[in-house]
Amino acid sequence: MGKTIALFCFLVAFVMVSHGQTKDEMEVRNLLAAQAKDWNDGNITSFMNGYWKTDSLMFIGKSGVTYGWQKTMDNYKRNYPDTSAMGKLDFELLEVKRLSVMYYFVVGRWFLTRSIGNIDGAFTLLFRKIKNRWVIVADHSS
Repeated sequence: MGKTIALFCFLVAFVMVSHGQTKDEMEVRNLLAAQAKDWNDGNITSFMNGYWKTDSLMFIGKSGVTYGWQKTMDNYKRNYPDTSAMGKLDFELLEVKRLSVMYYFVVGRWFLTRSIGNIDGAFTLLFRKIKNRWVIVADHSS
């Protein structure tokens, strides 16, 4: 009986890890959900809390590579000066993949629903766990 219960517990744990979401994956997904909420509230400053606050942050967009948290925030504020330009953000996560205990790789699509015209694109994000917190260290959005 004891072996049966132990085997059952092992199988439940295996299924949860192999098919469910780990705590770290949930934190990554929750960060993206918080970013969408912040964006939809018109709060770019809070949206930027998901990014690594350092000059080493890398953002790759249609204009090329930008380094630095402040520069990235300045670009967001310049390109999306008001809530009509920001619209409503939605993400479709296509892949959330753990690379190691320190890194996650996320592939997805973004959608902005706006009165001035909808836009959308694709993104890849590299997350790193820094000081026990997941943050985006590289963002390639197009």
